[in-house]
Amino acid sequence: MMYEVMKAVYDSGIPVSFKGSMVLKACLMEMGYFEETRHTVDIDANWNSDTPPSAGQMTESIEKALQKSGIELGVSLYRMYGESRSAGFELADKITGEIFFTMDVDVNRPVLPTKIYEVEGFQFRGVAPSQMIADKLLVVSTEKVFRRIKDVVDLYYLSKVFPFDTAAVRQALNNSGKVLGTFDGFLHGTEKLRHAYEKFRFEGGVGKPAFEDVYESAKAYIKGEIPNMEA
Repeated sequence: MMYEVMKAVYDSGIPVSFKGSMVLKACLMEMGYFEETRHTVDIDANWNSDTPPSAGQMTESIEKALQKSGIELGVSLYRMYGESRSAGFELADKITGEIFFTMDVDVNRPVLPTKIYEVEGFQFRGVAPSQMIADKLLVVSTEKVFRRIKDVVDLYYLSKVFPFDTAAVRQALNNSGKVLGTFDGFLHGTEKLRHAYEKFRFEGGVGKPAFEDVYESAKAYIKGEIPNMEA
């Protein structure tokens, strides 16, 4: 259903592109990785338009897109966007009010490179793989890694099937004006990372790889970007 919603939004022409776990799954499947990955309970997106959209415009546009595709879900805004804050939408059953999932939408942030993905016949526009890797690399290079262990997990998945394109990843970082951190926490805070990983839940009965496998695979994958790392 989440991919159906993403396709409906794409088909409608709303100026929205997607990012996050749903795009990661599509990227992995396109590369032939069909093993179960960590589940998500929301859709992440970017809205880019010439003028800032109102709450009503965004809600109405998404609702119309779903209706046009025959998706019987109600859309309600529970958080308005602002500086460093995404708009939050709940998508729920129109009759019972049961919330199926949420959608977080960043508005008029810097435009990111995108591509068209297809998952089981559902097409949508999502961020390019190089941008996805760059965003996760940036997190891992800073102290944020302890709060976002999921980015280490995602680099582990990506390392299985996706070559690390150094030039493309560095260009993505440069285009967004981002500078990598020192990777100090990632390299020297392994026990703290292990603790964060042990607390991290893999929903839906998805198998949880051993921390050592996840950590070592991710480190090997990004080692070319870690300054002064011993081979």
